[in-house]
Amino acid sequence: MAHVISDECIACGVCQSECPVDAISEGDIYVIDPDLCTDCGACADVCPVGAPQAE
Repeated sequence: MAHVISDECIACGVCQSECPVDAISEGDIYVIDPDLCTDCGACADVCPVGAPQAE
């Protein structure tokens, strides 16, 4: 399963730089492409507000 980013996202960009497969794109809140996400959890480990969550 892919991770998804919740509405708690503050668009700080920390998760995007940690993603090893570039599955995260910018926006008002960031978005994870489920086809690219490997469910490694690197984004969740660094997010200051816990926005990336396992789906």
